[in-house]
Amino acid sequence: MNVLLIGSGGREHALAWALSASPLLTKLYAAPGNAGIAELAECVALDAADHAAVLRFVAEAAIGFVVIGPEAPLVSGLSDALAVAGVKHFGPSKAASQLEGSKGFTKDLCREAGIPTGAYGRFKDAASAKAYLAAQPVPIVVKADGLAAGKGVVVATTRAEAEAAVDACFAGAFGAAGAEVVIEEFLDGEEASFFALCDGTTALALATAQDHKRVGDGDTGPNTGGMGAYSPAPVMTPAIVQRTMEEIIQPTVAAMAARGMPFKGVLFAGLMITAEGPKLIEYNVRFGDPETQVLMMRLTSDLLAAMLATADGVLDHFDLRWRSDAALTVVLAANGYPGPPVKGTEIRGLEVARMVAGVQIFHAGTRRDGDRIVADGGRVLNVTALGQTVAEAQARAYEAIAKIDWPGGFCRRDIGWRAVLREAAGE
Repeated sequence: MNVLLIGSGGREHALAWALSASPLLTKLYAAPGNAGIAELAECVALDAADHAAVLRFVAEAAIGFVVIGPEAPLVSGLSDALAVAGVKHFGPSKAASQLEGSKGFTKDLCREAGIPTGAYGRFKDAASAKAYLAAQPVPIVVKADGLAAGKGVVVATTRAEAEAAVDACFAGAFGAAGAEVVIEEFLDGEEASFFALCDGTTALALATAQDHKRVGDGDTGPNTGGMGAYSPAPVMTPAIVQRTMEEIIQPTVAAMAARGMPFKGVLFAGLMITAEGPKLIEYNVRFGDPETQVLMMRLTSDLLAAMLATADGVLDHFDLRWRSDAALTVVLAANGYPGPPVKGTEIRGLEVARMVAGVQIFHAGTRRDGDRIVADGGRVLNVTALGQTVAEAQARAYEAIAKIDWPGGFCRRDIGWRAVLREAAGE
């Protein structure tokens, strides 16, 4: 079948790489894609926000299946438009996408379904938010309720910092996303990323992963969209995975079905593994970035078949297989990130870097300029490697990075450090 992949980032390049290996695939299209995706798919200039244009292209290109990568088209209802037109697709409805589109919606659902998460309050004005803050301990977390491209979250270590975050939200720093504010209890522990395919009734766990949000080595500096990731995540023991499925994922799937908005797609739970067990920080309704890159490297099953089973509601008859190898990805970001990135700088040496054993390079923010590959975003490349251990995957990734000639970018040098320390200690 012909497949259309919506998106342009590193996540979509990794999905395109996995989809292109499926014997079920006739031709892959990507909208809009990037310089790396263009090696695997025909890139088309489509605006995912223009649902009518997407539907016209689907008809013209005889698309049999649409895979929606980013959150914005899901929250805006692209899945609903495809469903009305009778087009099979991967990605939840607009109603179900509220799990990511509204943090308050998710917190309310957790409270109603008894899903473990931090205590919280929802506010539509600064005065009531600050009154709530006055009675809470610090550190505390202040979040814009809506989609803010990963930038609407402040972990405040002082009450003054928390109040400033509240003021920023209501002053329009995050646009419409900050019209409502959610204030949450700070959860102490180790973060992990957990993914499950959901067909509205059945949930099927994927491999575990852990990412690195802070821009600097040693988990320092401001939060980003993610500077690297690895899989599997040692903190996600079989017992913790079982508890996550039983206490968080499955109750969510049941609660969404009971609300008349069944969740069909991939559910991405950001978890904090606390002394009491796993607790939900937040949900995303699409694959994570850069976690997708390491998951796709380890997946040996047919991704397209798995997505079709999700769309068709037959996950109870499906299983997934994974490499025993570890995978690790390092994000190369443009100078200036997570602030305004420097665009247009040339990247050399990619062909040489790809020759390192076990390495794949996924493009995130790139474009082709004649014969040159140039930076065109904040997070630009994902250098991803397999290894028998996380330490081996880490060594291969950084060996490849050393062969890339790009003075206009930088990366963290300690991706995977927690797992490497555990391996060294024999844990």
